Amino acid sequence: MTKRAERAGAGVEDGRVWRRGRVLAGTAAFAGLLLLFHGVVPNGVGGLGSLLESFLPWLGVPVVVLLVLALVRRSPLALVVLLLPAAAWTYLFGGLFLPAPEPGDDDLVVVQHNVSDENPDPEGTARALVRAEPDLIALEELVSPALEVYAEALAPDYPYRTVRGTVGLWSKHPLDGTGPLDIAPQGMGEGWERGLRAVAHTPRGEIAVHVAHLPSVRVRASGLASSWRDESAGLLGDALDAEEQSKVVLLGDLNGTVDDRALAPLTSRLDVAERGLALSFPAGFPVARIDQVMARGGTVESVRTLSATGSDHLPVAARVTWG
Repeated sequence: MTKRAERAGAGVEDGRVWRRGRVLAGTAAFAGLLLLFHGVVPNGVGGLGSLLESFLPWLGVPVVVLLVLALVRRSPLALVVLLLPAAAWTYLFGGLFLPAPEPGDDDLVVVQHNVSDENPDPEGTARALVRAEPDLIALEELVSPALEVYAEALAPDYPYRTVRGTVGLWSKHPLDGTGPLDIAPQGMGEGWERGLRAVAHTPRGEIAVHVAHLPSVRVRASGLASSWRDESAGLLGDALDAEEQSKVVLLGDLNGTVDDRALAPLTSRLDVAERGLALSFPAGFPVARIDQVMARGGTVESVRTLSATGSDHLPVAARVTWG
């Protein structure tokens, strides 16, 4: 065989190699585009955009699967294209896995927990939250007689509290200016009260604390049913605009992730956690963090989950620094 023929044969083989795995490459490119441009996915049909954004970090799983398949297939094309979703995922979520800064003396430690109205062990749940030694504890789905159990168990360490409807706030520091937050969407039944506001007098200064439990969403065959949650988020955003205190912390079960565009009335006004993934729901196999800590005038340095309690949510603990 002549050298020219050998080179021609090698060229044909190289062409075949680079055509190998085109389906894998196309799938990888699609995953990368979803990560980078999830905001253009329409929400008008079944809340598709919000549904995608609720589970956006999980797009890293198919990327890993595609990587394995590309290696098995020995597809250089797929491996090169996989750089797009890998880089996009790292850009969006890689920072959450970096080490958090060392705790400071002026940090505010807070705990947010939907304790579940069916929690079989409210006293044990209260003890678990106290072990994190937070300054503030926000609870949702408080119902009698469990409410009285939480109040008694938390009182020795958290003498200041306020409860509105099914949400409550316990504090090591004096509270005043307490009152309800009107976040009830139109059409919600009478007596629906799931928001409160208070001012905590802390060594870091006066901090307005908003506690909220937004309406639940449902995933149905027709898509994501979230209209009440979305409307309630808008009302909570209005309350934040009206808040006169420069330092604000929002604690709550918001029934949405910080990537979900429906929470833009909140994430556009407040800082979210810089470190920590802290998936909180469902407790048995958490797939999303819908329990949130956000701040204005401060930075949520890190967020983490605590050990499971009797709730279907995991508690979330966060450290907030104030500039």
